[in-house]
Amino acid sequence: MTETLDPAIGDQLREWRESIDNIDAALVFLLAERFKCTQRVGQFKAEHDLPPADPKREEEQVARLRALAKSAKLDPDFAEKFLSFVIQEVIRHHERIKQAD
Repeated sequence: MTETLDPAIGDQLREWRESIDNIDAALVFLLAERFKCTQRVGQFKAEHDLPPADPKREEEQVARLRALAKSAKLDPDFAEKFLSFVIQEVIRHHERIKQAD
């Protein structure tokens, strides 16, 4: 059974959803830009025979992101999980670049 939404309610939902869609688009473009940078880092590491992973840097980044998340009122555990996923993908890219060299 589908209810007919009050037009004001539907308008409000559309407005919020448009904002969510805009934010999602911005996130995708920001991630794309981040990966362009990390690809250059991976190439640089391969050229200079540096390891694909940098555990000290990763640890610093996790601490930094957790602090940022806390100040933004975002769950730091969620932020860390998200960053860990991104870092794993970056390391995978760096390993692939190193193998191609």
